[in-house]
Amino acid sequence: MTLFRTLVAAALVVASPATAEKLSLNEISRYLNGMKTATGEFTQINDDGTISTGQIFIKRPGRVRFEYNPPEKILVVADGDTVGIIDPKSNTGPEAYPLHRTPLKIILARNVNLGQERMVMGHSSDGKTTTVRAQDPEHPEYGNIELVFTANPVELRQWVINDDAGSRTTVVLGDLKTGVRIDDGEFVIPGKGSGSARD
Repeated sequence: MTLFRTLVAAALVVASPATAEKLSLNEISRYLNGMKTATGEFTQINDDGTISTGQIFIKRPGRVRFEYNPPEKILVVADGDTVGIIDPKSNTGPEAYPLHRTPLKIILARNVNLGQERMVMGHSSDGKTTTVRAQDPEHPEYGNIELVFTANPVELRQWVINDDAGSRTTVVLGDLKTGVRIDDGEFVIPGKGSGSARD
């Protein structure tokens, strides 16, 4: 896990002031609601300790695209309703999961309201970053997401998804370019409808 800590530290230190006050839930909600589109690079640390890199494209509400760099060549796309995982090595076509059953739906929602009752499980600051741990208050069994922000200006730097299967996936974000134009076609799931779907 040493490499993991190094990657996280490098990503956060670059944009972190020496000290920063804890961001309020209202500030974070406003920031996420104001993020209509964003692109950037990401580093993913999987539950088994393996590391992947790639590019992320966000178009709220509901849409995100992860393009993984070789050798993975995996594509993950959320089209507003479904999360599709396309792996060229698979012979069964794309896997599909309802977006509403994943913790990602919390930050991709049309209206993010972290002040909603029973949504936020934790809200803390280490003096440089603010971390919020949130879940779907109606379905905590779907897992939760830990969001890490820096301030001045507010920026999303990292998230950790703890899913319903008990696995933990960390995504460390590079500098996000916001307000960019992203074609809707980027969020079409290739082969949707021909792969395995899970309710």
